[in-house]
Amino acid sequence: MCGIAGLVGARPVHSATVAAMTELLAHRGPDDAGLWSSADGRCVLGHRRLSIIDPTPAGHQPMVSGAHVVTFNGEIYNYLELAERLKQEGEHFQTNCDTEVLLAAYRRWGEKCVAEFNGMFAFAIYDADRHVLFCARDRFGEKPFLFRASDEYFAFASEYKALLRIERVVDRIDEVRLARFLFHPSQGLDDGLNTVFPGVFQLPQAHTLTLDLQRLTWRIVRYWDAKPDASVAALSEAEAQLRFRDLLTDSVKLRLRSDVPQGSCLSGGLDSSAVVCIARQLLGDDTPYDTFTGRFPGTNADEGSWADEMVRAAHTQSHMTEPKPEGLLTEIADFAWHNELPTGSASQYAQWCVFRLAKQTGITVLLDGQGADELLGGYEQYFEPYLASLTPERRSNERAKIAERYPLGLATPRQRLSRSAAHTLAGAMNAGSDAAFGLAWPLAERMYRALPKPDETSGFHPLGAALHRDMLSATLPVLLRYGDRNSMAHSREVRLPFCDHRLAEFVFSLPPAFLMGGAETKRLLRGSLAGVLPEKIRTRWNKQGFVPPQVDWFRGSLGPTLRAVIEDRSFQDSTFWRGRWWRSVLERFEKGETALSSVLWRPFIEHAWRTHFVARIAREPVLPVFADAN
Repeated sequence: MCGIAGLVGARPVHSATVAAMTELLAHRGPDDAGLWSSADGRCVLGHRRLSIIDPTPAGHQPMVSGAHVVTFNGEIYNYLELAERLKQEGEHFQTNCDTEVLLAAYRRWGEKCVAEFNGMFAFAIYDADRHVLFCARDRFGEKPFLFRASDEYFAFASEYKALLRIERVVDRIDEVRLARFLFHPSQGLDDGLNTVFPGVFQLPQAHTLTLDLQRLTWRIVRYWDAKPDASVAALSEAEAQLRFRDLLTDSVKLRLRSDVPQGSCLSGGLDSSAVVCIARQLLGDDTPYDTFTGRFPGTNADEGSWADEMVRAAHTQSHMTEPKPEGLLTEIADFAWHNELPTGSASQYAQWCVFRLAKQTGITVLLDGQGADELLGGYEQYFEPYLASLTPERRSNERAKIAERYPLGLATPRQRLSRSAAHTLAGAMNAGSDAAFGLAWPLAERMYRALPKPDETSGFHPLGAALHRDMLSATLPVLLRYGDRNSMAHSREVRLPFCDHRLAEFVFSLPPAFLMGGAETKRLLRGSLAGVLPEKIRTRWNKQGFVPPQVDWFRGSLGPTLRAVIEDRSFQDSTFWRGRWWRSVLERFEKGETALSSVLWRPFIEHAWRTHFVARIAREPVLPVFADAN
């Protein structure tokens, strides 16, 4: 797990700029730093290393092998199996690290090598033979690859801060994209190719980018997508559960490969508990294993008792942290700087605290249950596409079961006014709870037009299509960015067994009843881990992650800061916000409308982001691209 950066120019580039870019990424790789320059000076690659596999100096990057040079962030989990295949094809290895395997795979299989990797990765390979820079990003987008391209140069980095310091890379903000995120936080500020910073792009997940080193032209190609598999749909439910259990076990096994101490995040819910139980089975009871949990004692948000249940069952060494609003205020500048973009709620600060605790404890690698909800149908909103996937006869019976267990899961949407009428009425009456009502109408209108449309082309049944969308393009990519930034801020590596392409290819094609039948969220996981998970956790129906008691926080220490933000003259006179509406929302919250706490997070975090990230970047001196710059 590392930080990568690079520059390619039409003429020699400034190597000191790449060194400065990698220094901005030092938190991603505190163990080693490297810089490589091509003979003509037109390409410079930089690297910051967090040593995980073969932590000896042999794993130094950028790594050179003949005509190929790589700077690589991430892990190729199946590198041992690939090494054996490559040895049979004549390759020889000097190290025990996955970076050398990656280079050998590219040398043997070319751009098709990415299809062989099971891992999380972002990398760039300088290929002197083909005169290209070959770049790739993993299937789910766990590791970031941001870039800037012009007629004169191509620059890339693991984080925005390294690119926003470069000459001619402006820090203008796409206000419509920002508004869309604040209105609907599950939609990213950098989903797809475009980002909130015009001119700075993100290589989409499951894509490669090939840059012609002479012309500085580039092409992007998708190399993977989950497709329906008819043979999977023919399995019995018992067969499906057995195969899923085998796949998940192997996914955990691959992600336990490490030459440094490892453990797990543990919330006490089904997903992280499943990972911990399987890890314990694979490692045996004699191997030490550490778990890390966020707690909020004395509140409804506290998950400590469930985590304790798992700690007793799996015999782990438990570590607890208690995130507090005073801590968020103290750390808000660092939190905003490292996250780089606004976050959806205070739960991302709780995640931040868990990774910080792991660092303090000396555990470098953490497995986590992220991705299971999107893969397996863990949210109540998936019941609607589930029902749409059934025959009319079965639909009626299932609807009754869902209504009994999840009374709000099938709430019928109210007929709404037109968006413009609702927006006008909310402003006139200072009413409503939709965050979009707090935006200036011209901006809100543009934001509504920019909302992404449902993808009807996946080929899966309605439930499979919803899971496919949320895992590969909508919800999960945002959560993966949070996990990457919060873990790397503390130089920790987070690994996600549910983000294994073999699982996605298998699960999306299963009959919908195997996934959510009988009003069971994540039915496949519950059934496949019977006898593995503690029964109390396996049959738990209400679940929340590291979710702070945001209501209490805004009623307490965060309240004065929030009021100061909303009452500030610049906020009230903003062309982005409707200041008067937000003032009324704050007053309604203070009078007892506690559900508004999630809405009030939007101006709080947007202000913190503009203050501690955007403004900070704007104060920094510009880094020149070319060696001949004055």
